Amino acid sequence: MKQTNMPSNSVSTRALQALPWLVALCLPLFVNATTSGNLAYCLLWAFSAVGLAAMWGYGGILSFGQTAFFGLSGYSYGIFTLNYSDTWFESWLGLGVGLAVSVVAAALIGYMIFYGRIKGVFMFIGIVTLVLETFMSQTAGPQWAIGEARLNGYNGMGNMSPLSIPWPGGPLTLENASFYYLVLILLIIVYAVMRKLLDGTFGLTLIAIRENPQRAEMLGVDIRRHQLLVFVLGCTLGGVSGALYTIWGSYITPSTMGLTAAAMPVIWVATSGRKSIGGTILGTALLVWLSQNLAVYGSQYALILLGAILLIVVLAAPEGLLPFVTRQLKRLSSRTGDGARHSGACLKREEGKS
Repeated sequence: MKQTNMPSNSVSTRALQALPWLVALCLPLFVNATTSGNLAYCLLWAFSAVGLAAMWGYGGILSFGQTAFFGLSGYSYGIFTLNYSDTWFESWLGLGVGLAVSVVAAALIGYMIFYGRIKGVFMFIGIVTLVLETFMSQTAGPQWAIGEARLNGYNGMGNMSPLSIPWPGGPLTLENASFYYLVLILLIIVYAVMRKLLDGTFGLTLIAIRENPQRAEMLGVDIRRHQLLVFVLGCTLGGVSGALYTIWGSYITPSTMGLTAAAMPVIWVATSGRKSIGGTILGTALLVWLSQNLAVYGSQYALILLGAILLIVVLAAPEGLLPFVTRQLKRLSSRTGDGARHSGACLKREEGKS
């Protein structure tokens, strides 16, 4: 009986995909607690970027509203935990409340956009983001309070309770390395679910709608329902980033919903490759890490660098920097393999002549 083996290129591809996750799992073993917390900060933004990649790369929906749902979820978590934060369970319940607010808001706004046939989705969401930032910036007075939670206007909310888990001897607060592993585990789950979803029928349907919505509708596809679903999914992931950000720093301000912040996910996804979920995660983490290190010398340097990177990508690699590099490496590997095979064939012919 002939034994069939898995192609070597498939094995190497899976190993290459697993390598970043293995490195991420081992990182806290080689850095201190503070650095682990900073790494968690770099990773938590990837949820928002993955959501935008699903909407933009697969559904063709370019949205500047990720930070709107980021802020809604973060503020909801803060308001809930400042009023109810006596037990570890209530801190997790606050996380659920923040995500629920994002889901409801995304469903309502998405329904108005897609079933109301509003043109220029990115402009409409950009206006919603600007309105939310402006409103939250003007809530500085003592009358702007929800129970024990003061909104504090442009200064933002602070002193929110962190997440904790039951532990012998008392609840264990998730911070630094433990919070890093929480973010990483959630990111792995989101990556697996999104790959399964977008590589399946749902993702193929979104691509068909993106390429030719009229033809997809003629084939019986409910394009508005699919657009609404991916919009709610993407915005909810933006809410995950907002809640985790609020938990990480125990604060949130209206500036996290500003137009400058709203442009960041677009830059991360465009640079990383909007059709690659894994590339989006890796690229976002690297760009956020780079921005944080440059921000020490001034926030303008990070913005200038990100703008320059985006300009280079748009001109030289419209599909994204990471997919471009991957394709070039594959092309180089293919040429090297062809050259080796050609040299071997020539050598055999020479040996045959001799």
